[in-house]
Amino acid sequence: MRYCAAIAATLRVVAFDDLTLIYHRASGITHVLASPAPELLAALTEPLTLAELRARLVAEFELADAADGALQARLDELVAAGLVTAA
Repeated sequence: MRYCAAIAATLRVVAFDDLTLIYHRASGITHVLASPAPELLAALTEPLTLAELRARLVAEFELADAADGALQARLDELVAAGLVTAA
């Protein structure tokens, strides 16, 4: 399965202290996100598998390792919110 963030033109993103506010034009809903959700969206500018996303995050944020279970749970939340598509 590949994951991709919603088209940037359909989102209005505003950083607010430690939170990120995202207005999703397609649904009319404003989402309040905390780390790591905004970072996941930023990494998903192209369709990626879970393994590819993990590798990108490990390289970009110099993580020792990223737990697939936690990463999958965050992706599932973003898919349910309509901010990420899964195909």
